[in-house]
Amino acid sequence: MRAAFGAGRRPGRRIGLLGGSFNPAHDGHRHISLWALRVLDLDEVWWLVSPQNPLKPRAGMAGLVRRVALARAVARDRRSRVGALEAELGTLYTVDTLAALRRRLPRIRFVWLMGADNLAQIHRWQGWSRIFRAVPIAVLDRPTYSLGAATGHAARRFAGHRRGPRAVRRLALAKPPAWVLLRGRRHPASASAIRAAARPTEGGRAHT
Repeated sequence: MRAAFGAGRRPGRRIGLLGGSFNPAHDGHRHISLWALRVLDLDEVWWLVSPQNPLKPRAGMAGLVRRVALARAVARDRRSRVGALEAELGTLYTVDTLAALRRRLPRIRFVWLMGADNLAQIHRWQGWSRIFRAVPIAVLDRPTYSLGAATGHAARRFAGHRRGPRAVRRLALAKPPAWVLLRGRRHPASASAIRAAARPTEGGRAHT
């Protein structure tokens, strides 16, 4: 894998994986990364900028190179490494990305990071139950989503594998399936809201 992820490849490292379109990246992503680094006792967080999310339309999706460049500008932390790893691996679905990473880096302790909004709809993802069985998962609190996500389909299916607060710092060492719901200070930023604010009105003037 390329230099963007080089330092994190040393055996025994604890790496958080934050996947998404990052269309665009914003301070909410940075907030999640710094929060996860601290509370999960991670060495690094890898931002996996997806070439194309299968559940999102292509219309309105900025180019991959542009999204990666902006994400690097937003990350602003040496422990948050940004790249288009899925494009390099040739994977489209998260379940395949995780399988490829575990084959290539079997001695790295990976944790999948996602917002509560994704937990609420992860049952729509390709091979979603295999994601829970592949790596530990940390679900990060997001406004308006957490309550529904905690009682949703995936949460109910893997309810017996949810870990409590005392297990959070050692989640990377847990044998999957294992997941936690992290509650803390929320960040209001939203990529969809940023795109909507930048979209011209019918009269050709941008929203203010």
